[in-house]
Amino acid sequence: MEEEEEEEEEEEVGIGKLPEHVVIEIFIRAGVCEWPHICCVSKKWASVFRTHSFWQAALSFSYPFFSNNSWPGPIPPPLNPKRRFIALYITHHLFASDPRTDELIGHCYLFLRDQLHLHPSLMPPHSGILHGTLIDQFIGCGKSRDVAHDLASRVWLAVVDNLHEDHHTFSLLKRLAQEGDQIFLPYPYTRSLKVQWRVFEKLFTDFRDCFNNVDYYDILACAKSRFHPIPSAWLGR
Repeated sequence: MEEEEEEEEEEEVGIGKLPEHVVIEIFIRAGVCEWPHICCVSKKWASVFRTHSFWQAALSFSYPFFSNNSWPGPIPPPLNPKRRFIALYITHHLFASDPRTDELIGHCYLFLRDQLHLHPSLMPPHSGILHGTLIDQFIGCGKSRDVAHDLASRVWLAVVDNLHEDHHTFSLLKRLAQEGDQIFLPYPYTRSLKVQWRVFEKLFTDFRDCFNNVDYYDILACAKSRFHPIPSAWLGR
């Protein structure tokens, strides 16, 4: 307790006495990778990252070109600066795309991730509906069908690759594997084979130990019906 009190006193005589807008400028310049560490220093510092002013300043500093223009399509534009910043950051660092022209990729990633990460008691929409929403969004913003299909596939792959390794993800991947494209859909509304392959690959590698015998052979039968041949690494438990 005494050590905590001493740290708080040191903070008050140092950076703790600076105005909030100055503290925000210091934190922003520290870089995104340092923000989780800064949040752990004190509750006061952590609270700075929950303010509207911090994320607005972070947007202005890192992405001064951003605007609040909306776009057509089923996915609504972000209503708060934190989500806008995260979308731009994802576009830039996860997809290696120019956030000035491809900002929408980050928003589509967040949309799909949020839809797949609903509360465990809720079932996410059918994957065909989610894929169609992404396609409509990209086409609505002027992308060609080929580009829309490629971008939607990239978003799916990125989301699947970054899912947490837990029981909820295991159940989600099993559902995605069993759904497939149950009805005929014209191009570009069919999910790419790359996306379907990645779903099975994660199930048979990252979640192999989670299967019981019935689930394993059910999913293996689904894989065999879609891919010829299937990797030998997927066989055997």
